[in-house]
Amino acid sequence: MTEQPQSLSGEDGSAGQPDGGRPRRPLVVGVAGGSGSGKTTVVKRLLEGLEPTSASLLHHDSYYRDSPELTLEQRAAINYDHPDSLETPLMAEHLRMLLAGHAVEVPQYDFTVHRRMAETRRVEPRPLIIVDGILVLAEPELRELMDIRVFVDTDSDIRFIRRLGRDTKKRGRTVESVIRQYQQTVRPMHLEFVAPSRRHAHIIVPEGGKNEVAISMLVARLRYLVARGT
Repeated sequence: MTEQPQSLSGEDGSAGQPDGGRPRRPLVVGVAGGSGSGKTTVVKRLLEGLEPTSASLLHHDSYYRDSPELTLEQRAAINYDHPDSLETPLMAEHLRMLLAGHAVEVPQYDFTVHRRMAETRRVEPRPLIIVDGILVLAEPELRELMDIRVFVDTDSDIRFIRRLGRDTKKRGRTVESVIRQYQQTVRPMHLEFVAPSRRHAHIIVPEGGKNEVAISMLVARLRYLVARGT
């Protein structure tokens, strides 16, 4: 894990509510990295190391745009690795609402049919808000709301193998469709948008959730900031 010499707190150095003070702005942590890099595992490990009521989670891929007017085949052909496929302004609005102390109703997305579900997921404001997704560091509107920016860095061959297993087992895709999508959109978009966003990270985590040293350091730092309220 590498860390640039930048502050790990907000503009006023605060999060939570210090003793005797006014309620402070929650701490926002962004976790990015290529598809299959291990972001989900990193986020899971961070949440496991924190008190259950101390953190809320926003997934960028919950905000894929809904296109009910398109056929399933047309929806399947959309470039889901391009920033335009995501309703990022809505996510930024939800994040600002959480920072202001208001709960939000987050969309849920069905990847098997490429549609938003009728149900939403209620997310409550908490001292720590984790935002994850391959493009969260590539979006200035999200990036400016983050206090700590993390990039999970994993070799491309490992990322592809993980994506292949995930999409065939959990999202009902064929091996051929996963390979085709990787070649046509995933890899080109990674090179154009995801990889360059690495330069915006405060912390680089090689090897994803298997990097025990990096995970332990992040958990310890977040626990300290949440407990201190700064």
